[in-house]
Amino acid sequence: MIASLTAENLACARGDRVLFEGLSFRLERGHALAVEGANGTGKTSLLRLIAGFLTPRAGRLVVVSDHGQSDDGEERGKQIGWLGHQDALKPQLTVREQLEFFAALYSASPDFDSMLGQVGLTRQKDFPCRFLSAGQRRRLGLARLMVSARPLWLLDEPFAALDIEGQTMIADAMARHCAGGGMVIAATHDPLPLGQASIRL
Repeated sequence: MIASLTAENLACARGDRVLFEGLSFRLERGHALAVEGANGTGKTSLLRLIAGFLTPRAGRLVVVSDHGQSDDGEERGKQIGWLGHQDALKPQLTVREQLEFFAALYSASPDFDSMLGQVGLTRQKDFPCRFLSAGQRRRLGLARLMVSARPLWLLDEPFAALDIEGQTMIADAMARHCAGGGMVIAATHDPLPLGQASIRL
């Protein structure tokens, strides 16, 4: 389990453009962090740095866990659950089949019916994913996060494409994750109802 994540003087560049530099923060177990800022300021890029998809131009990210301290991006990635704009769904698989695939990927054995009920997809469980709306695809992405059992959730605009009920559902899921000792970092234009810290890029 991750005890803390610390960013030390991070800088990020895409091509010749520096998106941000000198960024430092610390997030501890059981807490959430909102990443705010206008479009193009580097919110998604920061999440990608944390996930290990990008290498920082300067600075480092340090994870303290039960196994010690590490700034290795590949090791950090093994602790991360990702919810981005690409949903990674196979259009020909049904909702339940897709969730079963993710469970096998993460070596998990969840109660599929209960999990689909939690994300409001019980009626759609036998639908091929190609028939899902954007909001339903987002809900299935949340189910994937829950199946992963990864301690650090990175969410890029988690409320996108969701109605009020869906937004409440994902907010509740984030709160439960933090209450169970997990961590959440969300790039968002909308406030997170978690009493979280925030940074603005």
